[in-house]
Formats: sequence, C-alpha cells, structure tokens
Amino acid sequence: MSVSEIQSEHRPLTMDKAFALALFVNFIWINVSEVFRYFAFVMPMMRDAFSAIPEVAPMNFPVFMIWGVWDTILVLTATLIPWMAMRSFGSSFKNAVIAGTGVWFSVFVILWLGLFNMNLATAEILAIALPLAWLEMVVAALVVWWFAFRQARV
Repeated sequence: MSVSEIQSEHRPLTMDKAFALALFVNFIWINVSEVFRYFAFVMPMMRDAFSAIPEVAPMNFPVFMIWGVWDTILVLTATLIPWMAMRSFGSSFKNAVIAGTGVWFSVFVILWLGLFNMNLATAEILAIALPLAWLEMVVAALVVWWFAFRQARV
C-alpha cells in the first residue's frame, strides 16, 4: 500500500459529510428514542390518566404518518440548531449539552407545558417524558459534536 493510499483512507470528513453523518445517526437515535418513550411510558400513562377519553393516545396509520412528520422536523431541528450553535459559539462538550438543552426547551418543554396547561397531560407524565426527551436532545447534540467538531475537522 502506497503512502497516498494510506493518506486517502484517513482523510478527515468534510463539514458537509460530517453533517450528513450526524443527521443520519440522529435519525436512527431520535426515532428509536421517540418510539421507546412513547410505547414504554407516554402511551400507557396517557391511556391510564385519560381513560374516559375514547381512543386517547392512538396508534393508527394517520397518527403514524403525523409522527413521521414530527420525527423528521425533530431530527432536522436537533441536528441543525446544535450545528449552528457550535459553529457560532465554539465546539465543546459543554456547548453541545447547552445546545441540546436549548432544543429541548424549545420543543419539548413548550409542548408538554402547553399540554399540561390544557389538562391534556399530568405531572407524572411530565416527570417521565421531559427528562427522557432532555436526554434524547443532549445525545443528539453530542452526536453533532462528535462527528463534526470534536477533532476540529475542516
């Protein structure tokens, strides 16, 4: 194997490729996390808390399709905002956690606070859903940091 072949194998990722890789990994991570949180905790808790409401927390084709739109927007948001934040404010583990927390506040805290305010969620649901969503968003921001900024690749 020649030196040029070895160097070509160890070329750092371009920012475009790093972003695409972070986006792909976050697509997998966020979809797995969302499905786990919903089926393991949120759906059973919503059905228990709101059993008087017919078909509360359903899982059917229209809901599945809307969930697909939700997850797509969430993946893009959870990848793009930390990406832009770390480009602007510097890349570090700490800044990734801050960016992930900011996305969490902007998406999940507003969502669940609104649902709670309208009596469509209980404190018990929030106590489970919000920490798990925070973990999901922080991991997503760390994925961006790991693939794109950890080694300050250009």
